[in-house]
Amino acid sequence: MLASACGAPWPGRGSPFVYRGGIGSRSDGPMMPQLSTLGGGFSTANRGNWWQQAYSVDSFSRLDDIWPSIRSAAPATPSPLRRRAGEPDIGFDGAPVHGLGRFSIDDYLSRNPTTGLLIIRDGEILVERYQYARHDQHRLTSFSMAKTLVAMLIGLALEEGHIGSIEQTAASIVPELLGCEYGATPLRHLLTMSSGVAFRETYDGRDDSAGLSRLTFGGQSAGGAAVPPFFNTRIAAPGRRWYYASSETFVLALVLRRAIGRPIAEYFAEKLWQPLGAEADASWLTDRSGLEIGYMGFNAVLRDYGRLAMLLASGGQHGGRQLLPQGWLAAMTRAHFSGAETARWFGYGYQTWIFPPAEGGFALLGVRGQAIFVDPSRRLAMVHTAVRPDARDPGGADLAALWRGVKRHV
Repeated sequence: MLASACGAPWPGRGSPFVYRGGIGSRSDGPMMPQLSTLGGGFSTANRGNWWQQAYSVDSFSRLDDIWPSIRSAAPATPSPLRRRAGEPDIGFDGAPVHGLGRFSIDDYLSRNPTTGLLIIRDGEILVERYQYARHDQHRLTSFSMAKTLVAMLIGLALEEGHIGSIEQTAASIVPELLGCEYGATPLRHLLTMSSGVAFRETYDGRDDSAGLSRLTFGGQSAGGAAVPPFFNTRIAAPGRRWYYASSETFVLALVLRRAIGRPIAEYFAEKLWQPLGAEADASWLTDRSGLEIGYMGFNAVLRDYGRLAMLLASGGQHGGRQLLPQGWLAAMTRAHFSGAETARWFGYGYQTWIFPPAEGGFALLGVRGQAIFVDPSRRLAMVHTAVRPDARDPGGADLAALWRGVKRHV
């Protein structure tokens, strides 16, 4: 193990990990005073407090119990994943936010409020860890990682002829959107977050994303096509300006549901979840109309996130079958907007974050520390779920540093 270097880790490093069957777990972790009860357990979340830090360990691992949801059924027999005998000794150069120095995976987990960490290469698990009494049967939430799944399904619907072209407008598939700005936007620009429709997503509880949440899984509207007209001010022509807007993915989910003529969760199960050989059901949060909201709210066990990541790392192939169109996956995972244009360091593809060219690969990202990093050149991926205290938490830089260490090791 590498020795910790300069810089203070987060308060309360946690107890030693216990290993069973190659899986490392412990009942605590860093930041226990902020995350746990006085007795060392974790408070039960409800609809009123689920977003608060003190309840996040519970809520982020059972969001589909708290809010309405629909299941994507797993197949009867999961596909096997190999497991390396013993974890590799992976080191990384820590990000300044938690202190510079050379660190190990144990150090990373003692510096960051991670609930689950999986490193997988070519179908072989190299590392699988859990903190805060989470385990391999918890369905951990995705937040905005779900956006990339919606883009994957749009590509399948396009290949199967349910959608004619991404140059179509949203209203051409959902006529109820006629007359509103999102309805007049081509799907291409919804996929790249460049609709030109104003939407403020700052996670301050008063922004448009909070309003979207209240209108969708919060159940305060009829849901479905009733939602987009709430965000109806055009500030740029489609395709001219990038800015992050969960509403664009919600419109894509509405389009996808109408185009395929059945629940997104069912389509996802048939086309991806079951062919991948998932080991557990996944779930999707829904709005009041029963529509999967798409911009967040997908939930799955950690190893099944790993199976999805391997699909992406393998060019859309699994078990000798091409589950995702190669051309679509290539279009999804190239930068249609550069990091300079997004001002996020990452570029942006189709609902997917693209690493700078010098780094290579791409990522699925969700607030509060949810991430899947993919490097197809190495057939390598890392899945990370967390309970970071803030949507803009700078600890993500430490995760990127760990990923660089993983890639160096491989």
